[in-house]
Amino acid sequence: MKPLRVCWVCLLSITLTLLFWFGHVLTSDGSSTMPDAGLRGYMRVTPGKIKQRFLDMHCKECALVSSSGQILGAGTGEEIDNTGCVIRMNTAPTQGYEKDVGSVTSVRVVSHTSVPLLLKNELYYFENSTDITYVFWGPERNMRQDGKGHIFNALLKIARKYPNVKIYVVTREKIEYCDDVFQNETGKNRMKTGAFLSTGFFTMILAIDMCESIHVYGMIDDNYCSRANHSVVPYHYYEPNRVDECKMYKVHEYIRRGGHRFITEKAIYAKWAQRHVIKFKHPFWSR
Repeated sequence: MKPLRVCWVCLLSITLTLLFWFGHVLTSDGSSTMPDAGLRGYMRVTPGKIKQRFLDMHCKECALVSSSGQILGAGTGEEIDNTGCVIRMNTAPTQGYEKDVGSVTSVRVVSHTSVPLLLKNELYYFENSTDITYVFWGPERNMRQDGKGHIFNALLKIARKYPNVKIYVVTREKIEYCDDVFQNETGKNRMKTGAFLSTGFFTMILAIDMCESIHVYGMIDDNYCSRANHSVVPYHYYEPNRVDECKMYKVHEYIRRGGHRFITEKAIYAKWAQRHVIKFKHPFWSR
């Protein structure tokens, strides 16, 4: 009987320990204070003292729609809309371009520099956007959460004004991870080369994190602009009279400070396409 009694005492001790632990991690309203599951590089912006919430999104198939003028005339709008999740970037509109780019938006990845543009048209982007997830990225000086990050403060105001809109920020750790990825793929330190990662780079990383397969629309490969017969298209499909895409890419690729390395990034995507299920459409990547 004595061994049996010892077993019961041990079991009771373990049970009491577990009950104490659960009581510690539960708040008075029954919600857990522990951080939830999800993609931990993407944290939700929520007003008040609420536990950290991470992006919990998984898609079997994604359409990543480039903002490039390459998409004009592609007629891929219906194909894009029929994909499980549709990812767009910055302020790229759908209205008026539905035939080529579709009308559905599941996720919009936005640079800190584009936040003022969204705020100028906040009714369009936020008032009726409860089905869209926004993911914002930017440097620590703009995204810090101690009251001194002016972009984060602006996003916090939007979260208060439109509480049903899903707003996330790329964490500092994830930004550092992306810098490490760039260095691992190129052998070059991003900061020492004077480069800034593009919104497309963060978007591709997010797509790999949340999608089983990715169809990229309207993105050129790294050799496209060096071909003699390449087509001339606007940098953004919604800005037809602005700068040519290839001219923009070449300027940024070789500028010493402050440029995006668009062409280098495209070469990185080609490597990723060999390790992940990534297909490029309109134009199609042959390799």
